[in-house]
Amino acid sequence: MTSILTYTFKTLPSSSKWALRFFIRPLSCSSQLQAAPAVQTKSKKTLAKPNIRNIVVVDGVRIPFLLSGTSYKDLMPHDLARAALLGLLHRTDVPKNVVDYLIFGTVIQEVKTSNVAREAALGAGFSDKTPAHTVTMACISSNQSMTTAVGLIASGQCDVVVAGGVELMSDVPIRHSRKMRKMMLDLNKAKTLGQRLSLLSKFRLNFLSPELPAVAEFSTSETMGHSADRLAAAFAVSRLEQDEYALRSHTLAKKAQDEGLLSDVVPFKVPGKDTVTKDNGIRPSSLEQMAKLKPAFIKPYGTVTAANSSFLTDGASAMLIMAEDKALALGYKPKAYLRDFVYVSQDPKDQLLLGPTYATPKVLEKAGLTMNDIDAFEFHEAFSGQILANFKAMDSDWFAQNYMGRKTKVGSLPMEKFNTWGGSLSLGHPFGATGCRLVMAAANRLQKDGGQYGLVAACAAGGQGHAMIVEAYPK
Repeated sequence: MTSILTYTFKTLPSSSKWALRFFIRPLSCSSQLQAAPAVQTKSKKTLAKPNIRNIVVVDGVRIPFLLSGTSYKDLMPHDLARAALLGLLHRTDVPKNVVDYLIFGTVIQEVKTSNVAREAALGAGFSDKTPAHTVTMACISSNQSMTTAVGLIASGQCDVVVAGGVELMSDVPIRHSRKMRKMMLDLNKAKTLGQRLSLLSKFRLNFLSPELPAVAEFSTSETMGHSADRLAAAFAVSRLEQDEYALRSHTLAKKAQDEGLLSDVVPFKVPGKDTVTKDNGIRPSSLEQMAKLKPAFIKPYGTVTAANSSFLTDGASAMLIMAEDKALALGYKPKAYLRDFVYVSQDPKDQLLLGPTYATPKVLEKAGLTMNDIDAFEFHEAFSGQILANFKAMDSDWFAQNYMGRKTKVGSLPMEKFNTWGGSLSLGHPFGATGCRLVMAAANRLQKDGGQYGLVAACAAGGQGHAMIVEAYPK
């Protein structure tokens, strides 16, 4: 393994000099990967701020997250988003006319329904007088929809907002080549037969080559999987450690699913098919089986495989967010407060997936909390290597001093509090919908275990990231 990592390291760009600091320091968290029983915590101070409205999550739901190409493959994104909205309406009984605004996040837009929030809202029976808009911020798109809702309520513009997200990777736009598109547009403008024949004479067979979408960075042309592979090599995260972490995610997700802990999932009767009731990507395997898979991106020496990466997923989520006084006036018992949040951005080449490392200390400092105050951590798992690299970066004084402008490291993450009901590697990752899942997982875990604070964090394409503090609503 050392020789393999050495080879991969030699292929890194010179800008990754910080990799030297981690290459000789193996990650020793394998023994910590099994979740311990939840820790009961003492009541701490509340994060309510004077003269600022308290904003609460009444409840949140998601339709089952499914592997792309399965039961949702014949639908459109607004179908999934509408199902999530209907599930939320059924769960909360909120009157539709009470909702002031709707916001959805999505990444790969269906051109026919580019404002998918509006189309889903109309399909779910909301008034055509209720505004809706769609946001996109890569894998933190629904995080952005939630925090936009927070801003609307905090500023007094709204009292009740529905935020959510959707992604349908089963059917992504495939375009004609740019040359073909230009010719078709020019033909549409041509007024005479001569003009049309002149344009057609310029046609070449290579014009027919389609443009296929790719999960790649526009600024670097590198796929996220390649970035994850380089990051894992830079931080000396081995293939075995990545597989162990992925197995942990699937094992904990299966346990949570079997015990009925994934209560945010609502059934969805797929038109013309059976009712879908649970996520279908949770598949605990064995380290022996996982070890048989070949590298998916950097071949033959890479360590990122299909088994330790999040899979292409279809799904949607939705949350009912209100001003606390409005929620109480309507007779609701909220689940959690949405407190401080931050967005960060870094170099999209060498630090593409380190958003949680940069966002976590900032949101803790903003809230006046420490790592020890957090009872439930919910981080997005894009790749095992990404999560484990963030662990190492957060636990490094050298990285903090040289890259984060901090005197000391962020600190180590306690595995007994980390993603204990599984994560994106096992539950799935519909790009635009994951943020709401993370927040609801944190809120539900706090309610079940008696904790007070949850910390949600995620990386995103473009080298961006997000973190938010969730505070349990008092029982």
